[in-house]
Amino acid sequence: MPLSAFALILLAGVIHASWNIAAKKANGDARFALQSGVFLMIVWAPLGIAMGWHVVPLWGWTEWAFVVASGVLHVVYYVALLRGYRKSDLTVVYPLARGSGPLLSSLFAILFLGESISLAGFAGIVGVVLGVFLIAGGPQLWRATQDPARRERVHKGLRYGVLTGAFIAAYTVTDSYAVKVVAMSPILVDYFGGFVRVLLLLPAALRNRAEAARLWRLQWKYALLVAVISPVSYVLVLYAVQQAPISHVAPAREVSMLFAALIGGHLLQEGDRLLRLIGAAFIAAGVIALALG
Repeated sequence: MPLSAFALILLAGVIHASWNIAAKKANGDARFALQSGVFLMIVWAPLGIAMGWHVVPLWGWTEWAFVVASGVLHVVYYVALLRGYRKSDLTVVYPLARGSGPLLSSLFAILFLGESISLAGFAGIVGVVLGVFLIAGGPQLWRATQDPARRERVHKGLRYGVLTGAFIAAYTVTDSYAVKVVAMSPILVDYFGGFVRVLLLLPAALRNRAEAARLWRLQWKYALLVAVISPVSYVLVLYAVQQAPISHVAPAREVSMLFAALIGGHLLQEGDRLLRLIGAAFIAAGVIALALG
Protein backbone atom coordinates (compact mmCIF):
# COMPACT_ATOMS: atom_id res chain seq x y z
CA MET A 1 0.00 0.00 0.00
CA PRO A 2 1.51 3.38 -0.99
CA LEU A 3 2.23 5.79 1.85
CA SER A 4 -0.09 8.34 0.27
CA ALA A 5 -3.01 5.88 0.36
CA PHE A 6 -2.17 5.00 3.97
CA ALA A 7 -2.21 8.69 4.95
CA LEU A 8 -5.59 9.17 3.27
CA ILE A 9 -7.00 6.22 5.23
CA LEU A 10 -5.69 7.55 8.56
CA LEU A 11 -7.28 10.96 8.00
CA ALA A 12 -10.52 9.34 6.83
CA GLY A 13 -10.54 7.22 10.00
CA VAL A 14 -10.52 10.25 12.31
CA ILE A 15 -13.33 11.91 10.34
CA HIS A 16 -15.39 8.73 10.09
CA ALA A 17 -15.32 8.06 13.83
CA SER A 18 -16.29 11.68 14.51
CA TRP A 19 -19.41 11.73 12.34
CA ASN A 20 -20.58 8.35 13.67
CA ILE A 21 -20.40 9.67 17.22
CA ALA A 22 -22.46 12.68 16.11
CA ALA A 23 -25.02 10.38 14.46
CA LYS A 24 -25.24 8.27 17.64
CA LYS A 25 -25.81 11.35 19.82
CA ALA A 26 -28.55 12.56 17.44
CA ASN A 27 -30.46 9.28 18.01
CA GLY A 28 -32.11 9.77 14.61
CA ASP A 29 -33.86 7.61 12.05
CA ALA A 30 -34.51 7.81 8.30
CA ARG A 31 -35.62 11.42 8.74
CA PHE A 32 -32.23 12.28 10.19
CA ALA A 33 -30.63 10.57 7.19
CA LEU A 34 -32.77 12.75 4.92
CA GLN A 35 -31.86 15.89 6.82
CA SER A 36 -28.13 15.21 6.59
CA GLY A 37 -28.59 14.34 2.90
CA VAL A 38 -30.27 17.68 2.18
CA PHE A 39 -27.51 19.56 3.99
CA LEU A 40 -24.92 17.57 2.04
CA MET A 41 -26.47 18.58 -1.29
CA ILE A 42 -26.42 22.27 -0.27
CA VAL A 43 -23.01 22.45 1.41
CA TRP A 44 -21.15 20.58 -1.31
CA ALA A 45 -23.07 22.05 -4.28
CA PRO A 46 -20.27 24.47 -5.35
CA LEU A 47 -17.72 21.65 -5.55
CA GLY A 48 -20.15 19.23 -7.19
CA ILE A 49 -21.17 21.77 -9.84
CA ALA A 50 -17.59 22.87 -10.52
CA MET A 51 -16.28 19.34 -10.96
CA GLY A 52 -19.31 17.98 -12.79
CA TRP A 53 -20.08 20.85 -15.18
CA HIS A 54 -18.15 19.36 -18.10
CA VAL A 55 -18.06 15.74 -16.93
CA VAL A 56 -21.61 14.74 -15.99
CA PRO A 57 -23.13 15.59 -19.44
CA LEU A 58 -20.78 12.97 -20.90
CA TRP A 59 -21.99 10.22 -18.57
CA GLY A 60 -23.79 7.29 -20.16
CA TRP A 61 -25.98 4.51 -18.80
CA THR A 62 -23.02 2.83 -17.09
CA GLU A 63 -22.03 5.85 -15.02
CA TRP A 64 -25.60 6.67 -14.00
CA ALA A 65 -26.23 3.02 -13.11
CA PHE A 66 -23.32 3.14 -10.66
CA VAL A 67 -24.55 6.43 -9.20
CA VAL A 68 -28.04 4.98 -8.61
CA ALA A 69 -26.68 1.72 -7.21
CA SER A 70 -24.38 3.66 -4.88
CA GLY A 71 -27.23 5.87 -3.67
CA VAL A 72 -29.54 2.91 -2.96
CA LEU A 73 -26.89 0.92 -1.08
CA HIS A 74 -25.84 3.94 0.99
CA VAL A 75 -29.46 4.63 1.99
CA VAL A 76 -30.04 1.08 3.24
CA TYR A 77 -26.68 1.09 5.02
CA TYR A 78 -27.31 4.43 6.75
CA VAL A 79 -30.86 3.61 7.84
CA ALA A 80 -29.74 0.22 9.21
CA LEU A 81 -26.86 1.91 11.05
CA LEU A 82 -29.11 4.57 12.62
CA ARG A 83 -31.65 1.96 13.68
CA GLY A 84 -28.86 -0.08 15.25
CA TYR A 85 -27.69 2.99 17.18
CA ARG A 86 -31.21 3.46 18.55
CA LYS A 87 -31.52 -0.19 19.58
CA SER A 88 -28.01 -0.84 20.94
CA ASP A 89 -24.63 0.70 21.88
CA LEU A 90 -22.36 2.41 19.39
CA THR A 91 -19.47 0.31 20.73
CA VAL A 92 -21.31 -2.85 19.67
CA VAL A 93 -22.94 -1.81 16.39
CA TYR A 94 -20.11 0.33 14.99
CA PRO A 95 -17.25 -2.19 15.45
CA LEU A 96 -19.25 -5.12 14.10
CA ALA A 97 -20.41 -3.11 11.10
CA ARG A 98 -16.90 -1.85 10.41
CA GLY A 99 -15.38 -5.31 10.94
CA SER A 100 -17.74 -7.44 8.89
CA GLY A 101 -17.90 -4.92 6.02
CA PRO A 102 -14.21 -4.95 5.04
CA LEU A 103 -13.95 -8.68 5.58
CA LEU A 104 -16.74 -9.31 3.07
CA SER A 105 -15.53 -6.71 0.58
CA SER A 106 -11.95 -8.02 0.75
CA LEU A 107 -13.11 -11.59 0.13
CA PHE A 108 -15.19 -10.41 -2.84
CA ALA A 109 -12.26 -8.47 -4.31
CA ILE A 110 -9.93 -11.46 -3.95
CA LEU A 111 -12.38 -14.07 -5.23
CA PHE A 112 -14.13 -12.17 -8.03
CA LEU A 113 -12.02 -9.13 -8.97
CA GLY A 114 -8.73 -10.99 -9.29
CA GLU A 115 -6.88 -9.17 -6.51
CA SER A 116 -4.09 -10.95 -4.64
CA ILE A 117 -2.97 -10.53 -1.06
CA SER A 118 0.29 -11.33 0.71
CA LEU A 119 0.66 -13.26 3.95
CA ALA A 120 1.25 -9.97 5.79
CA GLY A 121 -1.90 -8.54 4.23
CA PHE A 122 -3.93 -11.58 5.27
CA ALA A 123 -2.54 -11.32 8.81
CA GLY A 124 -3.55 -7.66 8.79
CA ILE A 125 -7.14 -8.54 7.92
CA VAL A 126 -7.22 -11.10 10.75
CA GLY A 127 -5.80 -8.51 13.17
CA VAL A 128 -8.42 -5.95 12.18
CA VAL A 129 -11.31 -8.39 12.55
CA LEU A 130 -10.03 -9.67 15.91
CA GLY A 131 -9.57 -6.12 17.17
CA VAL A 132 -13.09 -5.19 16.12
CA PHE A 133 -14.44 -8.24 17.95
CA LEU A 134 -12.65 -7.23 21.16
CA ILE A 135 -13.84 -3.63 20.93
CA ALA A 136 -17.40 -4.89 20.52
CA GLY A 137 -17.13 -6.75 23.84
CA GLY A 138 -15.08 -9.85 23.09
CA PRO A 139 -16.23 -13.18 24.54
CA GLN A 140 -18.94 -11.42 26.51
CA LEU A 141 -20.86 -11.01 23.26
CA TRP A 142 -21.41 -14.74 23.09
CA ARG A 143 -22.20 -15.36 26.77
CA ALA A 144 -25.72 -14.98 28.09
CA THR A 145 -26.06 -12.24 30.67
CA GLN A 146 -28.24 -12.31 33.76
CA ASP A 147 -30.05 -9.22 32.56
CA PRO A 148 -32.49 -10.16 29.77
CA ALA A 149 -32.81 -6.53 28.66
CA ARG A 150 -29.04 -6.17 28.33
CA ARG A 151 -28.78 -9.49 26.49
CA GLU A 152 -31.48 -8.44 24.02
CA ARG A 153 -29.77 -5.07 23.51
CA VAL A 154 -26.45 -6.78 22.71
CA HIS A 155 -28.15 -9.28 20.38
CA LYS A 156 -29.84 -6.43 18.50
CA GLY A 157 -26.47 -4.76 18.19
CA LEU A 158 -25.03 -7.96 16.72
CA ARG A 159 -27.81 -8.27 14.16
CA TYR A 160 -27.75 -4.64 13.06
CA GLY A 161 -23.95 -4.54 13.08
CA VAL A 162 -23.62 -7.50 10.71
CA LEU A 163 -26.50 -6.27 8.52
CA THR A 164 -24.87 -2.85 8.24
CA GLY A 165 -21.54 -4.51 7.48
CA ALA A 166 -23.07 -6.42 4.57
CA PHE A 167 -24.22 -3.17 2.98
CA ILE A 168 -20.85 -1.55 3.71
CA ALA A 169 -19.27 -4.37 1.70
CA ALA A 170 -21.81 -3.90 -1.10
CA TYR A 171 -21.30 -0.15 -1.51
CA THR A 172 -17.52 -0.46 -1.03
CA VAL A 173 -17.21 -2.89 -3.94
CA THR A 174 -19.69 -0.94 -6.11
CA ASP A 175 -18.11 2.48 -5.56
CA SER A 176 -14.57 1.12 -5.78
CA TYR A 177 -15.33 -0.48 -9.14
CA ALA A 178 -16.81 2.82 -10.33
CA VAL A 179 -13.72 4.86 -9.50
CA LYS A 180 -11.12 2.18 -10.26
CA VAL A 181 -12.45 0.53 -13.43
CA VAL A 182 -15.02 2.96 -14.86
CA ALA A 183 -12.66 5.84 -13.89
CA MET A 184 -15.39 8.03 -12.36
CA SER A 185 -14.50 10.87 -10.01
CA PRO A 186 -14.85 9.82 -6.33
CA ILE A 187 -16.30 13.23 -5.51
CA LEU A 188 -18.96 13.04 -8.22
CA VAL A 189 -19.93 9.45 -7.36
CA ASP A 190 -20.57 10.45 -3.77
CA TYR A 191 -22.18 13.82 -4.46
CA PHE A 192 -24.66 12.72 -7.14
CA GLY A 193 -25.37 9.55 -5.19
CA GLY A 194 -26.61 11.95 -2.50
CA PHE A 195 -29.47 13.07 -4.76
CA VAL A 196 -30.57 9.45 -5.06
CA ARG A 197 -30.43 9.07 -1.29
CA VAL A 198 -32.60 12.15 -0.71
CA LEU A 199 -35.24 11.00 -3.22
CA LEU A 200 -35.46 7.59 -1.57
CA LEU A 201 -35.70 9.02 1.94
CA LEU A 202 -38.22 11.79 1.16
CA PRO A 203 -41.38 9.63 1.58
CA ALA A 204 -40.39 8.79 5.18
CA ALA A 205 -40.41 12.49 6.09
CA LEU A 206 -43.63 13.31 4.25
CA ARG A 207 -45.65 10.69 6.14
CA ASN A 208 -45.59 12.87 9.26
CA ARG A 209 -44.53 16.39 8.40
CA ALA A 210 -45.12 17.82 11.87
CA GLU A 211 -42.87 15.22 13.49
CA ALA A 212 -40.27 15.68 10.75
CA ALA A 213 -40.25 19.43 11.41
CA ARG A 214 -39.86 18.84 15.16
CA LEU A 215 -36.94 16.48 14.63
CA TRP A 216 -35.39 18.89 12.15
CA ARG A 217 -35.26 21.59 14.84
CA LEU A 218 -33.79 19.18 17.40
CA GLN A 219 -31.22 17.42 15.23
CA TRP A 220 -30.13 19.97 12.64
CA LYS A 221 -26.73 20.65 14.27
CA TYR A 222 -25.80 16.96 14.22
CA ALA A 223 -27.15 16.56 10.69
CA LEU A 224 -25.14 19.53 9.48
CA LEU A 225 -21.97 18.14 11.05
CA VAL A 226 -22.53 14.75 9.41
CA ALA A 227 -23.21 16.44 6.05
CA VAL A 228 -20.03 18.51 6.21
CA ILE A 229 -17.52 15.85 7.28
CA SER A 230 -18.89 12.43 6.27
CA PRO A 231 -18.38 12.94 2.49
CA VAL A 232 -14.78 13.96 3.15
CA SER A 233 -13.97 10.68 4.91
CA TYR A 234 -15.53 8.54 2.20
CA VAL A 235 -14.07 10.46 -0.75
CA LEU A 236 -10.61 10.12 0.82
CA VAL A 237 -11.15 6.35 0.94
CA LEU A 238 -12.19 6.26 -2.73
CA TYR A 239 -9.04 8.17 -3.67
CA ALA A 240 -7.06 5.60 -1.67
CA VAL A 241 -8.78 2.83 -3.64
CA GLN A 242 -7.43 4.37 -6.83
CA GLN A 243 -3.90 3.86 -5.46
CA ALA A 244 -4.17 0.51 -3.66
CA PRO A 245 -6.15 -2.78 -3.86
CA ILE A 246 -9.67 -2.85 -2.42
CA SER A 247 -8.70 -5.91 -0.33
CA HIS A 248 -6.11 -3.73 1.47
CA VAL A 249 -7.97 -0.43 1.69
CA ALA A 250 -11.26 -1.86 3.01
CA PRO A 251 -9.78 -3.45 6.17
CA ALA A 252 -7.35 -0.57 6.70
CA ARG A 253 -10.34 1.78 6.98
CA GLU A 254 -10.97 0.20 10.37
CA VAL A 255 -8.29 2.41 11.83
CA SER A 256 -11.35 4.56 12.59
CA MET A 257 -12.04 2.09 15.41
CA LEU A 258 -8.94 3.40 17.20
CA PHE A 259 -10.55 6.81 17.41
CA ALA A 260 -14.05 5.48 18.09
CA ALA A 261 -12.71 3.41 21.00
CA LEU A 262 -10.87 6.35 22.53
CA ILE A 263 -13.35 9.15 21.80
CA GLY A 264 -16.69 7.35 21.71
CA GLY A 265 -16.10 5.24 24.80
CA HIS A 266 -15.28 8.37 26.78
CA LEU A 267 -18.07 10.61 25.46
CA LEU A 268 -20.81 7.98 25.49
CA GLN A 269 -19.73 6.23 28.71
CA GLU A 270 -20.30 2.72 27.34
CA GLY A 271 -17.70 0.97 29.53
CA ASP A 272 -15.13 -1.87 28.99
CA ARG A 273 -12.53 0.70 27.99
CA LEU A 274 -9.48 -1.54 28.62
CA LEU A 275 -10.79 -4.38 26.47
CA ARG A 276 -11.61 -1.92 23.70
CA LEU A 277 -8.15 -0.36 23.87
CA ILE A 278 -6.62 -3.84 23.48
CA GLY A 279 -8.87 -4.33 20.47
CA ALA A 280 -7.72 -0.99 19.10
CA ALA A 281 -4.09 -2.17 19.42
CA PHE A 282 -4.93 -5.25 17.31
CA ILE A 283 -6.50 -2.98 14.71
CA ALA A 284 -3.41 -0.75 14.66
CA ALA A 285 -1.16 -3.79 14.16
CA GLY A 286 -3.47 -5.06 11.41
CA VAL A 287 -3.48 -1.75 9.59
CA ILE A 288 0.33 -1.59 9.71
CA ALA A 289 0.54 -5.13 8.32
CA LEU A 290 -1.80 -4.12 5.49
CA ALA A 291 0.31 -1.08 4.72
CA LEU A 292 3.47 -3.21 4.57
CA GLY A 293 1.80 -6.11 2.75
